[in-house]
Amino acid sequence: MRTSTGARVGQYAALLAYLVFLAFPFLWLISIAFKPPRELASLHPTWIPEHPTLDNFRQAFDEQPLLRAGLNSLLAALGAAVIAVLIATPMAYVMARRRGRLTKAATGWVVVSQAFPFVLLIIPLFLVLKNLGLINSVPGLVMVYVVWSLPFALWMLAGYVRAVPRELEEAAAVDGAGRLRTLVSVTAPLLAPGIVATALFAFITAWNEFFFALVLLKTPEKQTLPVILTHFIGAEGVADLGPLAAAAFLATLPSLLVFALIQRRITGGMLAGAVKS
Repeated sequence: MRTSTGARVGQYAALLAYLVFLAFPFLWLISIAFKPPRELASLHPTWIPEHPTLDNFRQAFDEQPLLRAGLNSLLAALGAAVIAVLIATPMAYVMARRRGRLTKAATGWVVVSQAFPFVLLIIPLFLVLKNLGLINSVPGLVMVYVVWSLPFALWMLAGYVRAVPRELEEAAAVDGAGRLRTLVSVTAPLLAPGIVATALFAFITAWNEFFFALVLLKTPEKQTLPVILTHFIGAEGVADLGPLAAAAFLATLPSLLVFALIQRRITGGMLAGAVKS
């Protein structure tokens, strides 16, 4: 009994330490965002601002086009999430239901492609977008985000499709439904938690992505929030800390809110996608 209690206390202590480790950067970011310049320059910083202010937020909006950048990020993230799900759902169905060498090769390629570094992909993607006339455009960035998130979306949805009983599809076939009708009317509704989880992954990945947006978007009118945040850092590497923290805090909120709203669905989708029938 003592051993079991000690192990449980150790587990809770480790979990608490891990939560503190994860929460520390975000809490410190909030603290900095509401501190006036005098407290930011203090040699003895405090967690809670002694004289909280909103001047950092006002200055951030005055210095950089945060609203326009936020709209660009939103369009890119939503477009990538919707298109990735629309493409991945039928492809994942085929990968999960069809047995053969081609399917195994496709599954292996999906896994291997996740190991490709950004630098290896940026040159061919840049050349393709240049030939299509999509450099320095949000649609071109959406195309890149779809390509980048599609392998994981396929892997995740394929696992979820395998958890759907084949008997349901066989019953639909007996009633005269074709493959497409079965996918839309029978399988897709059962895939809803997995589809939501996949869409959320694609959305958050695109919302927080920096490297592709930095290379492909040249003019400030087209840049996304992660790129605009770098404008708060001067040429000599000196950061305008207060406005930068305020802007970073605002840029973090949408993904946190989306995750909080549908966390139950994403948890159910990921767990169900891990089950193989």
